[in-house]
Amino acid sequence: MTRHVFLNLLGTFLLGFAAPDHAVGQDGHAPEIARQSWSFAPPFGTFDNAQLQRGYQVYRDVCGQCHSMRLLSYRNLGEPGGPEFSAKAVEALAAKSQITDGPDDKGQMFQRPGRPSDRFRSPYANEQAARSANKGALPPDLSVMAKARAGGPDYIYALLTGYRDAPPDMNLAPGMYYNEAFPGHQIAMPPLLQDGAVAYTDGTEKTLDNYARDVSAFLMWAAEPKLEERHKVGMRVMIFLLVFAVIMYLAKRTVWAPLHKHRDTQSS
Repeated sequence: MTRHVFLNLLGTFLLGFAAPDHAVGQDGHAPEIARQSWSFAPPFGTFDNAQLQRGYQVYRDVCGQCHSMRLLSYRNLGEPGGPEFSAKAVEALAAKSQITDGPDDKGQMFQRPGRPSDRFRSPYANEQAARSANKGALPPDLSVMAKARAGGPDYIYALLTGYRDAPPDMNLAPGMYYNEAFPGHQIAMPPLLQDGAVAYTDGTEKTLDNYARDVSAFLMWAAEPKLEERHKVGMRVMIFLLVFAVIMYLAKRTVWAPLHKHRDTQSS
């Protein structure tokens, strides 16, 4: 029984990052989503802090103009296992956003600079405003997007780099764009990420590939900020189970040894 438990937990731990089946598009076929190499892949993976910082910059400068991340606070950017911005940097990043607060002594709402304890500022006041600004389409919240979509960060990367000219035999609906990774291949989101779109300052090349990879990693961290801790706990559990299995095997040998010896004596 111990052996079966060990194998089941081992399989769950090693396959915990495996992507579920991809969604099937309108053409009846699931888009091909290539597996990417990520620093945070199990069983020992960890996030690259510099990559997460760049990914946040891509989200803030590009994605955050339409997509919210309501489940994250600015202080999360400084926590261990994430981008790990310094306390002063977190305060500065939060202060760049104008947050609606109040009411004041006169009963009026007012705008103030953000604080580390504030949630990420949403680009629109409500769903109706978001749809109005995007021709009826509602940009989804990205807080848990990397866990909510089949393929996780692989899918996000493929989507951001998957814009192409539509095939000659395909009629795109008005206001839609062709994307190889999106189910049905028609998506309302325009291809905003392009080479040179975000001004990296750490020497990383300003390419679409790097932007897509960095923001995909950032969204994976946002969806599972305790991933590194989970990997560490999982490894401790696996070591414990391995040692426990060895002890149980040796105990079994010790308990049954006299019976085996007695049986061998009788047979001889």
